[in-house]
Amino acid sequence: MEHWISQAIHGSTTSTTSSSSTQSGGSGAAHRLADVMAQTHIENHSAPPDVTTYTSEHSIQVERPQGSTGSRTAPKYGNAELMETGDGVPVSSRVSAKIQQLVNTLKRPKRPPLREFFVDDFEELLEVQQPDPNQPKPEGAQMLAMRGEQLGVVTNWPPSLEAALQRWGTISPKAPCLTTMDTNGKPLYILTYGKLWTRSMKVAYSILHKLGTKQEPMVRPGDRVALVFPNNDPAAFMVAFYGCLLAEVVPVPIEVPLTRKDAGSQQIGFLLGSCGVTVALTSDACHKGLPKSPTGEIPQFKGWPKLLWFVTESKHLSKPPRDWFPHIKDANNDTAYIEYKTCKDGSVLGVTVTRTALLTHCQALTQACGYTEAETIVNVLDFKKDVGLWHGILTSVMNMMHVISIPYSLMKVNPLSWIQKVCQYKAKVACVKSRDMHWALVAHRDQRDINLSSLRMLIVADGANPWSISSCDAFLNVFQSKGLRQEVICPCASSPEALTVAIRRPTDDSNQPPGRGVLSMHGLTYGVIRVDSEEKLSVLTVQDVGLVMPGAIMCSVKPDGIPQLCRTDEIGELCVCAVATGTSYYGLSGMTKNTFEVFPMTSSGAPISEYPFIRTGLLGFVGPGGLVFVVGKMDGLMVVSGRRHNADDIVATALAVEPMKFVYRGRIAVFSVTVLHDERIVIVAEQRPDSTEEDSFQWMSRVLQAIDSIHQVGVYCLALVPANTLPKTPLGGIHLSETKQLFLEGSLHPCNVLMCPHTCVTNLPKPRQKQPEIGPASVMVGNLVSGKRIAQASGRDLGQIEDNDQARKFLFLSEVLQWRAQTTPDHVLYTLLNCRGAIANSLTCVQLHKRAEKIAVMLTERGHLQDGDHVALVYPPGIDLIAAFYGCLYAGCVPITVRPPHPQNIATTLPTVKMIVEVSRSACLMTTQLICKLLRSREAAAAVDVRTWPLILDTDDLPKKRPAQICKPCNPDTLAYLDFSVSTTGMLAGVKMSHAATSAFCRSIKLQCELYPSREVAICLDPYCGLGFVLWCLCSVYSGHQSILIPPSELETNPALWLLAVSQYKVRDTFCSYSVMELCTKGLGSQTESLKARGLDLSRVRTCVVVAEERPRIALTQSFSKLFKDLGLHPRAVSTSFGCRVNLAICLQPHRLWTLAEQGTSGPDPTTVYVDMRALRHDRVRLVERGSPHSLPLMESGKILPGVRIIIANPETKGPLGDSHLGEIWVHSAHNASGYFTIYGDESLQSDHFNSRLSFGDTQTIWARTGYLGFLRRTELTDANGERHDALYVVGALDEAMELRGMRYHPIDIETSVIRAHKSVTECAVFTWTNLLVVVVELDGSEQEALDLVPLVTNVVLEEHYLIVGVVVVVDIGVIPINSRGEKQRMHLRDGFLADQLDPIYVAYNM
Repeated sequence: MEHWISQAIHGSTTSTTSSSSTQSGGSGAAHRLADVMAQTHIENHSAPPDVTTYTSEHSIQVERPQGSTGSRTAPKYGNAELMETGDGVPVSSRVSAKIQQLVNTLKRPKRPPLREFFVDDFEELLEVQQPDPNQPKPEGAQMLAMRGEQLGVVTNWPPSLEAALQRWGTISPKAPCLTTMDTNGKPLYILTYGKLWTRSMKVAYSILHKLGTKQEPMVRPGDRVALVFPNNDPAAFMVAFYGCLLAEVVPVPIEVPLTRKDAGSQQIGFLLGSCGVTVALTSDACHKGLPKSPTGEIPQFKGWPKLLWFVTESKHLSKPPRDWFPHIKDANNDTAYIEYKTCKDGSVLGVTVTRTALLTHCQALTQACGYTEAETIVNVLDFKKDVGLWHGILTSVMNMMHVISIPYSLMKVNPLSWIQKVCQYKAKVACVKSRDMHWALVAHRDQRDINLSSLRMLIVADGANPWSISSCDAFLNVFQSKGLRQEVICPCASSPEALTVAIRRPTDDSNQPPGRGVLSMHGLTYGVIRVDSEEKLSVLTVQDVGLVMPGAIMCSVKPDGIPQLCRTDEIGELCVCAVATGTSYYGLSGMTKNTFEVFPMTSSGAPISEYPFIRTGLLGFVGPGGLVFVVGKMDGLMVVSGRRHNADDIVATALAVEPMKFVYRGRIAVFSVTVLHDERIVIVAEQRPDSTEEDSFQWMSRVLQAIDSIHQVGVYCLALVPANTLPKTPLGGIHLSETKQLFLEGSLHPCNVLMCPHTCVTNLPKPRQKQPEIGPASVMVGNLVSGKRIAQASGRDLGQIEDNDQARKFLFLSEVLQWRAQTTPDHVLYTLLNCRGAIANSLTCVQLHKRAEKIAVMLTERGHLQDGDHVALVYPPGIDLIAAFYGCLYAGCVPITVRPPHPQNIATTLPTVKMIVEVSRSACLMTTQLICKLLRSREAAAAVDVRTWPLILDTDDLPKKRPAQICKPCNPDTLAYLDFSVSTTGMLAGVKMSHAATSAFCRSIKLQCELYPSREVAICLDPYCGLGFVLWCLCSVYSGHQSILIPPSELETNPALWLLAVSQYKVRDTFCSYSVMELCTKGLGSQTESLKARGLDLSRVRTCVVVAEERPRIALTQSFSKLFKDLGLHPRAVSTSFGCRVNLAICLQPHRLWTLAEQGTSGPDPTTVYVDMRALRHDRVRLVERGSPHSLPLMESGKILPGVRIIIANPETKGPLGDSHLGEIWVHSAHNASGYFTIYGDESLQSDHFNSRLSFGDTQTIWARTGYLGFLRRTELTDANGERHDALYVVGALDEAMELRGMRYHPIDIETSVIRAHKSVTECAVFTWTNLLVVVVELDGSEQEALDLVPLVTNVVLEEHYLIVGVVVVVDIGVIPINSRGEKQRMHLRDGFLADQLDPIYVAYNM
């Protein structure tokens, strides 16, 4: 053994005196502490017992051996070792002055912009949990490092474990080493020391000489080899393990992979890969049971390296030649074996244990447990790792003991089997877990012949779990009468890194009761030890796990940050300094440094020892008399708002809730997920198949109450899953990290979920307090002071544009049509395509004129209509609609276009038709013969009162004569037509369009889009309202260009129809709606290659405009552009328009823009900006970089039409706002609508929306209010005429915005987040109900996925929007109503939700 190790462990001559004084001082004081603890039953937590007086006399000193370097610098934590140069710049590097200057400028903080002159309150800071002023604080003195007894070297101890095996195999070959059991509890096989020795030699010889070739052996000494043995075959495992030790190869014991997709199996594969394992040793039976491919080969498991499987049964091995003998050395620092450890996140690490550590550990266990030769030990634990391996495979061989191994499968059948074996073999020692004791209690029914008096030691392997104490007590209670003595129960604490940390020694003294501590749970959450009384519910009773191991030093350090020693009344992570520990995580030097090379510090910052300590991963303290207490594991630690909770404690509380009959006892997982910068507790339990939903919810709410009252912490989510669906570990426990992974990715499939974000999420930003509004005048002055211009912009001035527009000289569209019919009679104005792309119908100027005349005759003669009567036009998209419209103008009537009812869905679509006809006061209804029949059908009668229809005229049968005269309106300000549409909030609103406005509108579009008779424009829009109607019916007549009409409904049968038409007619300008664009993106996504083959070419498209009344859908337009880029579509061709009820088109057409520097080169897309979503909620605009957190991309809404002026105003004060401020968009233009057309005559609304004036500044101009929030931004770009360009960004409708927590939210932002949360969410809509946010999601998947969405939706809305979702409604596809423009009808949905008409799959009410 190396000199320094022996000195460190045994204390060199120089350090003995001081260590003995430390010990004596410590123990004397420990007795005083024990007295104090015995006498205090303290109620008042804030005044802890003064258990700390004794510690000040002796400062901690772990002596260093003489001659060690005194000047050794304290280790640096983190990456404290910066490059040792002036500024982190290497000294030698010659940086040119320019670059250096640049580096310096970049380092310099940017100058903050001029402070706004009002309070900027959108710095939404999450509430930081303020420390509770009454929280308990540790008050003891600094703890002392605790030394275990000296490791006494006994003369006949072997120099290595292989040497021990050789000794027993040759001296006592007949002595039994291991007895295995079958599932009936009968001895299956007895392995003697002789057999173990000879077979291990065979294995060693075969590994080294029979794999690969003589020149190229597959395995050399020092290589890693996997050991894959089932839990019922310890003998084969033992032979293989010792075979590896003899061959000097490193065994890596792992679990048997049962399927290719075992929980955690992939991570095991990563471990094998990183250890460079190429060979796996296994048993015959196991090899046969592994999954095989059809050819009989073992498939490569997911994430595993390619392995050669080698069976170690004797019959498969050759006998080593006589002259071959394994090389048996003394224990050295080579790696003996690697034990795998699963971390909290599911990753698997390999802990390397050297041969010296292995031997020293066996010696320390032998000394601590008082093992003697030929003792019998019953082992129920997994023999491949941890306590089962250390006692049942390693230490047993060192002492020639006899192990009775009880497989897990036998325990399942007969939980009493281990107790029966203890009696049968009069075993002295048994190794169990507390669950084995619990099972025995449940199964124990008055077994008369049980006698446990032979036991001198019952090792409880999970004694470090605070909850094992109840099993120990109950077990002792029942079996004391069967000869079990109290002092026999020996809990121990262990960890993969530090091996055995502490173990209670077996004593003969039955008078000395074991150590107990009743600790306040509240104190523990602050990491403070406070003694409490056992009567309370909120206490944790812990038992000691005995003393520090022989030859080891233990201390506890603060769990996070620098490893500083704890105080005596503080909980910390236990650290151990000893030879008998692991030395590293294989291949991971960084993690190894943080765990295996820790130098605990005193409060003054001095290391207490120059030898490294190892973090055990256990939380606890060293109590009176040097007894070690463990209260939890670092892995199970959940820090919720600054307080520490242990997963095991939460599980125990949940299990204590009566009645237990709804869930399985051992099948509960508790973990934390990080949501909104804090950990949130999640509990997942398996529900018994026979429990009803009612039972489950009752149990769930009781669990929540219990955890709240005992731990004072809220549970974020409690989920119940069907029986046997949680991922399992090989020994039947729950695979925690895999469960957490399933929860986070939404594939846990719970059958009941209860979320409580309202109670647990306490760190939301404070609700916004509205500042007292600053007067509009001050705002204006403030804007001037800070150099901001008032946010206003305008399109080109109509008066200054010189063009040879012949149509200008006519005031009315009807006159323009007559003029075109005379001058260019055969010029085609309209071409209608059918679903196959063929021409279904077309109209020349003269044909249109003649049909309009006939319709005018029909209206006056058959309809007896007067000048100014209203006529409803109920037509499918097409030519008839256009002719009927001009017929009305010729007859002096006012047309209203109405979408016809859907024949398959009369019940919901016909009432809307009826409502528009009634609200518009139509005197007559014109339509086709087919729809005539539909309106009077039996189905129609069921939906509406068909007797109250006005006169219905069928235009399929027209009179042959011409009218006596064509009506000419007396005044351009009279009504031309009414435009009715249902807004997204579900309001039906009709606006009045005068003749003057209609002509001005057409002229504005003509100039903006450069439309001439020689042009062709493709239109794929619904022609019933807004810009869609104007483009379909009016523009061609005014400008003379040919419109190629494509009814959007035809795309349902042929999605490529629109784009093929655009390509075939070589169209430069096309207009569509979002629903059309979405249909193409979804329907043609996989067909671009075949479309290319069919000759589809979009390279001639100069503008493709999406007509909409909403914020541009940037994700859709971008994916459309990307998808069709290969077919020649220029990315900047796609743009959007913006219109609303008061002005049907404010922006239209993309800008042809360039910065001065890059005329002609394609720069970045100028039309997109990124704004801070948090600022937006406070009605502010803050521009941020792309990709920065909380950034929201906004696309400008197109170029402002000629003759249109825009200003941004504060919707409340009506004052003008500055550049880049969010406000309501107001518009002034010749083509504004002249007012609402309603029967209610709501004059105040009318004047407010159509005739508003600013409260300050330019108070003369009359503006119309659009009802949309947006902002203007002057850009650095110039447009074609060289003017600086103002971009308008639309954010959302005021009506739709939701006021929550004092902030303004736009539904689309929340919906976008939710749709991203899970692959099965196809659509989402949100609205508010009483102050709750309701999220409705459409599920595209099986119904068992419905409940997966609830936590994911709640998480994403919390994280991205700082809002708590009140209700999550999961519905089938198609439930969220969408109007013809592709806009969600959220208010209809809300009405349906409140009336309970949605027929949801699941509704979750978050608590």
